[in-house]
Amino acid sequence: MSATTKKKHVTKEVLEEYPLPEGNKQIVKVTAAKGNNLHEVIDAEGETFLVSMPTKFRKHVWIKRGDYIMVEPIGEGDKVKGEITHILFKEQIKYIQEKGLWPAKFSTTTNQQQSGMIPSDLLPPSDEDDDDDGDNLSDLVRNLNRVEVTELESESEDSCSEEEEEVDEDDSQEENCNNSSNSKLTKKSDNTSNCSTNLSER
Repeated sequence: MSATTKKKHVTKEVLEEYPLPEGNKQIVKVTAAKGNNLHEVIDAEGETFLVSMPTKFRKHVWIKRGDYIMVEPIGEGDKVKGEITHILFKEQIKYIQEKGLWPAKFSTTTNQQQSGMIPSDLLPPSDEDDDDDGDNLSDLVRNLNRVEVTELESESEDSCSEEEEEVDEDDSQEENCNNSSNSKLTKKSDNTSNCSTNLSER
């Protein structure tokens, strides 16, 4: 079987099967990835242990902290006590909950994940009491990469037109200075060329 065909079958199995925790299978939550295809999980009773990812899932399906998986215990393992049989996604979790087989400990965290809300213990402290300090926050936090634009009142519009006239006068004076310096440069270059022609005639 080619790698592409294998990946297709594994993906189909992971997404389209709706397994139930029957027999000695149990639902656990991933708490950490330990490397070498080992994951630390916690079960409904609060026991933490390691589970291994079978070869068929490796390099085809990834799991992260907070995901729910179904595992089957391994009898000969000291540290590694289970092997992953299914990776559970939202639709599969809903199906197991409808059947009434979802562990009660995981039900509150699952509802928060499905609603898209961040758990309150992960949020930073709220600033509801400090509403009056919000005005001073703009003074403390200033983006130096942005130019501050202030609106001028109608009285200042008259002074702006006077400033524009002054700027125009300054620009015209600069142009005059530039023109005179350019003319001096051309005179010098003419003199230099005359000197060089005089030297070549000798």
